[in-house]
Amino acid sequence: MSSPEDRLADLEARITACRACPRLVAWREAVAQKKRRAFQSCEYWGKPVPGFGDPQARILVVGLAPGAHGSNRTGRVFTGDDSGVFLYRALYRAGFANRPTAVYKDDGLALKDVFITAVCRCVPPDNKPSPEELARCQPFLIEEMGYLPRIEGVVLLGRIAMDGLAAAYRRQGFALPKIEFAHGAVHRFGAGMPWWITSYHPSRQNTQTGRLTEEMFDAVWSTARMLLDGSRSDT
Repeated sequence: MSSPEDRLADLEARITACRACPRLVAWREAVAQKKRRAFQSCEYWGKPVPGFGDPQARILVVGLAPGAHGSNRTGRVFTGDDSGVFLYRALYRAGFANRPTAVYKDDGLALKDVFITAVCRCVPPDNKPSPEELARCQPFLIEEMGYLPRIEGVVLLGRIAMDGLAAAYRRQGFALPKIEFAHGAVHRFGAGMPWWITSYHPSRQNTQTGRLTEEMFDAVWSTARMLLDGSRSDT
């Protein structure tokens, strides 16, 4: 039987080869060709972006989609833009990352107990994937979760990530109640389901306006750590 690492590697290869959504394919490749002036010398990734992290993770982090000049450039989720700067600094402070920065795909960053993914694998125009595009991407998320055998909880970065994960569970036959989005809220669904924590997305729109501060984000990861430690003490 193949290991979780092998299954994730096979899934990663299939994700990066996907061309199922013509609008997203055209957009991600146009962005990679035009480039931002600051990155003119960079070779852009320009493909779907797979998940990244610890295959033995107990926390799954779910975001929206790659950034046009972040993950769509670097090929690693939340790497190369301001959202990633904010996220990885918080993970480092909470002890889930070995360094506070994420610059490029092979920069030595390693995560402990965390695996990061997204409900949409290609950068969408205006950061708005269509419902049909999200639905086409959903099987990747479902399969990915199946290859992460130790997940106890999920941190959801934004309402679209929350709705996307809920749709993925319902697609598998889980009867979830209506879930209200609120920053820092903890949701529990009973035996066989991980707990969820919902958080504002660490986008520039949220962090530069003060809607999401470092203290607010740190509190999310402190809650996640507390829930993990509590589950360990219960065993």
